[in-house]
Amino acid sequence: MSVERFSEFFMSPAGIGVTVVVCCVVLIMMAGIFYRKKEFNARVLTCSAVCIALSVLLSNVKIIHMPQGGSVTAFSMLFIVLVGYWFGPASGILAGVARGLLDMTIDPFIIHPMQLLLDYPLGFGVLGISGFFRNTLRNNTLASTGIKFDGLCVGYIAAALARWFMSFLSGFVFFAEYAGDQNPVIYSAVYNMSYILPEIVLTLIILLVPAFRNAVDYAARGRRAAA
Repeated sequence: MSVERFSEFFMSPAGIGVTVVVCCVVLIMMAGIFYRKKEFNARVLTCSAVCIALSVLLSNVKIIHMPQGGSVTAFSMLFIVLVGYWFGPASGILAGVARGLLDMTIDPFIIHPMQLLLDYPLGFGVLGISGFFRNTLRNNTLASTGIKFDGLCVGYIAAALARWFMSFLSGFVFFAEYAGDQNPVIYSAVYNMSYILPEIVLTLIILLVPAFRNAVDYAARGRRAAA
């Protein structure tokens, strides 16, 4: 199947229907695997569903919209990162994959199977790696000021940079024509960082506000009950 026909198929009602069915099957299989490993329970699934919904909602609040795709949103990545921070990387990655598949069904732009993976399930799934950093810098030097630059902040930066890397690969491999006379590697790196970096900065500012962090930490107290 040519690239043009592949894209047309996913834009058609039949393609969207097939995508929805496949997404549901994949998510059910992934959830079943993790459930057998006792990674999930009702609390984790409920919190993850709420965070995914908030992420989708906030992704439509675009502070800056880039001409060739990508936007600075109202902290939409944060809520997937929080799933990983609260419940661990397995839950976070699954929530991110679900978020990416949902985004693919709502507003698909697909020209190649690998581009589909990079921009949707992998591009959002990597946000869940924040769970690997949740115990980092528990006793940080800013604690005495009431500001907590800890595992959540480090995990968010790592997750957002991983998201940038997926977008960079997709841009370099599949959208190099937008670079014109410029080096496509540099163009893709700079272009994707131009909207990822501002959202990182804005989100870190929010995370460093003591009142907001207290609310996040209050919600995190329930994660032990969910384990």
